[in-house]
Amino acid sequence: MSNNYFKVIRSGINSTFQDKGRSNLYHLGIPFSGAMDNRNYLLANKLVKNDLNHPALEFAYQGPLLKYIGEKINIVITGDVSFTIKSKISEINGNCYETYEINDGDEIDILSTNKSVYGYLSFSGKFDVSYQWGSCSTNTKSHIGANNGKKLFDNQIIKISEINKDFTQKKINYFNSKIEKIRVIKGTNFDYFSEIAISNFFKKEFKVSKLSDRMGMRLEGVNLENINNSNIKSEGLIKGVIQVPGDGNPIIMLSDHGTIGGYPKIAVIISADYDRIVQFPSGSKIKFQQVELSDAETLFKMYEMETQNLLNQI
Repeated sequence: MSNNYFKVIRSGINSTFQDKGRSNLYHLGIPFSGAMDNRNYLLANKLVKNDLNHPALEFAYQGPLLKYIGEKINIVITGDVSFTIKSKISEINGNCYETYEINDGDEIDILSTNKSVYGYLSFSGKFDVSYQWGSCSTNTKSHIGANNGKKLFDNQIIKISEINKDFTQKKINYFNSKIEKIRVIKGTNFDYFSEIAISNFFKKEFKVSKLSDRMGMRLEGVNLENINNSNIKSEGLIKGVIQVPGDGNPIIMLSDHGTIGGYPKIAVIISADYDRIVQFPSGSKIKFQQVELSDAETLFKMYEMETQNLLNQI
């Protein structure tokens, strides 16, 4: 039994355990879940020499304040995040994508994300968490996954099951780039919308509302007119699909989305842009650009190659 653990002094906003998610369960009404920003999740594990599917601690906006008790470990935080590390003799401002040695009694204070939403904490070892259907990913809507399907809570003890004894310090220069437009392909109900609605969808700006979480992102802006039917028979949903309910305001389905839905689907965000869209905080402005399926496939291959190149640099 390991005596190494983190004590949660402050739980932060929506702090959960995530890995790559769980597949092949849509027919049971269970979505993939998993890390919202897959690239930053993978970089976090690689920097501390973990298996790439090890659980990481994902947080939104403000992260947790953690006190560490136990043997020496390495930690890393990825994303665009402000954090400090306090030891018995000093306090430093940490840099993302750089590993730090943490000793017994040290505190990690994840203060905030910077003009983004999600960040990731990994350490050289493995959290002692439970798995369901091959994944520890926490879906708080369904109470599935690690931590009994719940967010972290104050004064919680997070046990560590194993420690990787390789404490080599690692660092990578990576910038979380922004793009001017989020690229999409046509949705299955694209022709339900008027020519004016389609023109507005691609030419007008939308704003990310405060009603956004791991399940979905609601947008505000010009209402999209439906000339067919605003309610349809429930159909299967996928991550990144954009539904338009009766009020005309689009909703982007994110990692914890429901697996079926009865609103028309105007478009789907391409996989290469998913990591970027989830990092848009409330109040951000979004514009969409249509691409063809073949372009989306090429862009995803480029995204995967870039991700692999980054991992190979570590």
